Amino acid sequence: VQLQACGGGLVQAGGSLRLSCAASGRTFSSYVLAWFRQAPGKEREFVATISGSGDSTYVADSVKGRFTISRDNAKNTVYLQMNSLKPEDTAVYYCAAGSTRWAALSWYEYNYWGQGTEVTVSS
Repeated sequence: VQLQACGGGLVQAGGSLRLSCAASGRTFSSYVLAWFRQAPGKEREFVATISGSGDSTYVADSVKGRFTISRDNAKNTVYLQMNSLKPEDTAVYYCAAGSTRWAALSWYEYNYWGQGTEVTVSS
């Protein structure tokens, strides 16, 4: 599967952005999808994940209550709605697929990656 993320940009603290990740392939609904992020000088960290059907989601404690992951299988797209953004949310955000288990939190458990979209939150 090929993934392409978009929607990043520059936003003031407290603002919102919605990231999108479009995927190729006819088996999109069979994939658990996830968002990760990587700030300069830091390791790639888990943000959120969603089941193939979209019925189950799991988000990191650092973004809980502010970020929401969703998907539209008819459009082969996964979304990350980010509200109440903070400067510490500044990072390159990546969508990922291909984990063999639910709620895999480590980046190396995913086989497919989008190219990343940059989010900058100014204070």
